[in-house]
Amino acid sequence: MTTASEDRLLVLVRHSAAESAGSSDLERELTDRGWEDAREAGRWLREFGIGSDEVYCSTARRAKQTCEGIYDGGCSAADIKNDARIYNASAQRLLDVVREADEDANVVLVIGHAPGIPYLTSILADGEGSEQAHEALAEGFPTTGLAILSYSGPWSDIGPATARLERFHVARAAVPS
Repeated sequence: MTTASEDRLLVLVRHSAAESAGSSDLERELTDRGWEDAREAGRWLREFGIGSDEVYCSTARRAKQTCEGIYDGGCSAADIKNDARIYNASAQRLLDVVREADEDANVVLVIGHAPGIPYLTSILADGEGSEQAHEALAEGFPTTGLAILSYSGPWSDIGPATARLERFHVARAAVPS
């Protein structure tokens, strides 16, 4: 994606569907459907020409597997930073992570959990952007939900009501018939 030096995209992703049982919450793995949906998310991002320059990913296994699936689906790879602060993080903690993004990164992708990812999306856009995207977001932010926000300025300055929600998509792989 070609953008001006201050025109940026923030892609916020809720991890794909995971198994409900496991040795610990951090170790829960994606279901087969979760893997397929993650790959579908990667295909969708590629279709819209959205790659990533920098990725921040929760240290939960399901989030790391979602990241892997997104890249398997064709989204261009980037520097991936597994960050324990993202695991079950509040919107404020997620915002602190985003503010640390490399200033050379035009597209930053964050893979995390609810309720932090949905809440951060809402406070950053605060109703600004695509009406259709806001309507879709209002219906919920399920697993493998992706919010695409545009932002102009240094990452260190991003905050409430500084971005626009351009697209909201829930990636679901086609079910074989």
